[in-house]
Amino acid sequence: MDPFDGLADLAAHTLRTPATPEESFADDPLRMMRAARFVSQLGVSVAPEVLVAMTAMADRITMVSAERVRDELSKLLLAEVPRLGLELMVDTGLAEHIVPELPALQLEIDEHHRHKDVYEHSLIVLEQAIDLETSHQPASEPDLVLRLAALLHDIGKPRTRRFEHGGRVSFHHHEVVGAKLTRRRLTALRYPRAVVDDVSTLVELHLRFHGYGSGEWTDAAVRRYVRDAGDQLVQLHKLTRADCTTRNPRKAAALRRTYDNLEDRIAVLTEAEELASLRPDLDGNQIMGILGIGPGREVGEAYRWLMERRLDEGPLGPERAEQELRAWWAARPAG
Repeated sequence: MDPFDGLADLAAHTLRTPATPEESFADDPLRMMRAARFVSQLGVSVAPEVLVAMTAMADRITMVSAERVRDELSKLLLAEVPRLGLELMVDTGLAEHIVPELPALQLEIDEHHRHKDVYEHSLIVLEQAIDLETSHQPASEPDLVLRLAALLHDIGKPRTRRFEHGGRVSFHHHEVVGAKLTRRRLTALRYPRAVVDDVSTLVELHLRFHGYGSGEWTDAAVRRYVRDAGDQLVQLHKLTRADCTTRNPRKAAALRRTYDNLEDRIAVLTEAEELASLRPDLDGNQIMGILGIGPGREVGEAYRWLMERRLDEGPLGPERAEQELRAWWAARPAG
């Protein structure tokens, strides 16, 4: 028995609702998100009447709890081709009620002020990040944090766009603004705190590499890059590489070589200095013993000072660290 002619739809790779889509989506608006997810997971297309109903009823998704919407969005992003479902969400207006920062990337481009299509760029970066999950070592399973960061890395651009002389367009500090918007959006979607923190960190750091130039960073700058990335260092490598969407082959190759150089320097420093567990040469108890003080604000201040010395100079060793700590403490203003 095939009362809804499902075999024909399967053969045509068409997604249709058994009842009318209006009835189906009124019964549970989350089914509109599920349709977008199936498009990404199964490579199907929604039937014309489904597309019409999703567009007309998109605002009803606001009736669904943030947790249920979040789970569907995560499944969509972890699917084989998330771009297809995301485009459906944007085209029907669903995204306006779930991740409004995504359709906002469709910035108007006039003939006098040219810049790349930020929406299209973000989808390409997502696709390239997915490829790098397995092609760039260490390989990983589908990575929700990386995919969210790739999708959202430029959401600060609409807020920071400025038209400059000569037809240029600037987006100064869009990574800082984008990190704040990312934190706000993912928190509203009830993502776990760890996911919110990790994705926001990647968004904020995704431009840091471009200060590397052709390798001018000091060892201290490389150490700070590793320190700031923390547990997201591998994901930051992949996100930064994915963010290269230039069509100029020579420019793309130069960027790859430069990032290879940075990763090599990180590997060398990590082997020599154990950057993965970067910390000062003295711990809190040793600081208190050397300075003759008890727990308090001064211990944290001394610890941070030693950390800066560690970042600037590399490992000092306990004896030199103690000497420099005593000298710093003696020269420190009273109170």
